[in-house]
Amino acid sequence: MALNKEDIHRIARLARIAVTDQEAEDIGQKLGGIFALIEEMQAVDTSGVAPMSHAMDLVQRLREDKVTEADQREHFQSIAPQVEDGLYLVPKVIE
Repeated sequence: MALNKEDIHRIARLARIAVTDQEAEDIGQKLGGIFALIEEMQAVDTSGVAPMSHAMDLVQRLREDKVTEADQREHFQSIAPQVEDGLYLVPKVIE
C-alpha cells in the first residue's frame, strides 16, 4: 500500500500535526517500508503454528487464597481524623 503526499497531509491534518512537503516525503518513505514489512510478514504461512500469549512457555505459580493478616480496621479508624459509619471522611477536592 503506497501513500502519496496528499494522503500523508490528510492524515496529519486529522491528527492535528503540521507536516511540510519534505516531511511528508520522508514519512511516506518510512510508512512504505513499514507496510512492505507487514506484507512480508503476512506472506508467511502460519497455519501450523498454535497461537501463544507469551514467547516463553511459562506457568504462573498460584498460592492458596487465604487471609494472612489480622483485621485491624477498628484500630486504623480509631486513629483517623474523621470517620462516619465505618467510612473515612476526607476534604472535598473537586467542586
